[in-house]
Amino acid sequence: MEMKPGVAFPVLSDYSPAMPDMSSHKSTSKAPLDSAVDGSPFELVNAEGNPDILILCDHASAALPSKHGTLGLPATEFHRHIAYDIGCAEVVRALASHLNCPAILGRFSRLLVDLNRGPDDPTIVMKLSDGSVVPANADVDFFRNRQEFQSRIAHYHEPYHSAVDAQIKSALAQDHVPVIVSIHSFTPFWRGKARQWHAGVLWDKDPRLAMPLLRALADQEGLTVGDNEPYGGFLKGDTLYRHCTKRGLPHALLEIRQDLIDTEEGQAEWAGRLARILPDLIAADGVREITHYGSRTDPA
Repeated sequence: MEMKPGVAFPVLSDYSPAMPDMSSHKSTSKAPLDSAVDGSPFELVNAEGNPDILILCDHASAALPSKHGTLGLPATEFHRHIAYDIGCAEVVRALASHLNCPAILGRFSRLLVDLNRGPDDPTIVMKLSDGSVVPANADVDFFRNRQEFQSRIAHYHEPYHSAVDAQIKSALAQDHVPVIVSIHSFTPFWRGKARQWHAGVLWDKDPRLAMPLLRALADQEGLTVGDNEPYGGFLKGDTLYRHCTKRGLPHALLEIRQDLIDTEEGQAEWAGRLARILPDLIAADGVREITHYGSRTDPA
């Protein structure tokens, strides 16, 4: 990790290839930045771990490759939710350790390119996020600065998804059908209104993991858990659609409220909670099978 002159947050060295108005919630701890400086756009944790489960963290980091500077933004913006999912990287790494399973984390900010969007999604490179204009993204799209747009896809987006694809293929080659869990976090307020949920389980049409996970969390005292809240879990081309829905793999996306995981104590609590819940869920009959449920985004 290096410090770029005039920038108050760490940036990673360059990689060489072979949201609407939410809230101003900021992390109370520093952004989750990797200590390695190899420039890879993804971090693979515990690659040889239990192939029955794979954990993903699309928005793990607020870092940027040095060539992109700060995208024209003040450094303070990279401690906000617009840059990364606060608290998720620490939860994912701890959970992968508890379960002795692989995890893949994105290493660059979602403001550079959103790993949880398909290449044809107009929000894959955000020009305006929660009231903040991103100057360096102003013309980065397929129709204007196509060269920069395609460069970001090739250098940062596709390598992450290729790593996910390779890990899934490795599990299948070992006769294991992996369960995929994607972990995100959401702001405690939306347009000035408090969000009631402590967590939300997002899913499309495959209920095999999502419904048991929702019930297991909701059964815990003091937790209010959303069913496809605070967002819907059926975005065509997103990470789980690309790797799970199209393959018929069991999966779920878990959103955790950011103020519950912006401290080490909260991160440890949620990692431990999930480590206790998930093994029984993925071991249940009928879960680890290839079954195609389709998507709510499919043509009628």
